[in-house]
Amino acid sequence: MKIATWNVNSLNVRQPQVLEWLMNQQPDVLALQELKLDQDKFPIAALQMMGWNAVWSGQKTYNGVALISRHELHDVHIGLPEMADDPQRRVIAATVNGVRVIDVYCVNGESLDSPKFDYKRQWFAALTHFVRDELTRYPELVLLGDFNIAPTDEDVYDPKKWHEQIHCSSEERSWLKNLLDLGLHDSLRHLHPTGAFYTWWDYRGAMFEKGLGLRIDHVLVSANLLAKLQSVQVDTDTRANERPSDHAPVVAVFG
Repeated sequence: MKIATWNVNSLNVRQPQVLEWLMNQQPDVLALQELKLDQDKFPIAALQMMGWNAVWSGQKTYNGVALISRHELHDVHIGLPEMADDPQRRVIAATVNGVRVIDVYCVNGESLDSPKFDYKRQWFAALTHFVRDELTRYPELVLLGDFNIAPTDEDVYDPKKWHEQIHCSSEERSWLKNLLDLGLHDSLRHLHPTGAFYTWWDYRGAMFEKGLGLRIDHVLVSANLLAKLQSVQVDTDTRANERPSDHAPVVAVFG
């Protein structure tokens, strides 16, 4: 089973790339973040013509998440139960061939002294409670997406520059650890304990060309799925496209 995540930073702009990627990669599930389009603007007709199913939660200009699959998507859930009134569309979950897939576009937070950081703190607490409940029902579970957190200094091109900055603060890393402590595992680091594997590069300053990025997109898996994990790759070729997203897809394969 091949499961991938990709922050596309506007599906309207990146739709041709997404359709081509699906055709070439043939994943069982592709989780998208930052759709940046209204619910009724999602390109479901184009996907269905190519044989794909999809569920999505759209939002104009900001946010938005989707799950795309060749298979049927069951038991769809949108949002976080503890934040039912939150207008930001950041979470969608579905079951595909017995595997629970939770797609998240986690809050950025802007800066540690911003009110948006308080929202990020509240949001991660609600996410942790939601995932804990999901794990009680689904032993095979994948939590994936753009987490906007680099887990360790090894996931940052310049740890001194980013020390205690947004995405890399001790507090944010503790929130990610809380998720892992539920019984999840960082799939990439399970197979590649060391080395630089970045998933996001700032558009400014030719950061991708210079190899200066952060690893903030993750595929976290339950113990039952970890035993089946065969490979995890960051698709940097896609980041090298013309008019790319600032994120690269992350692809995990399970036996």
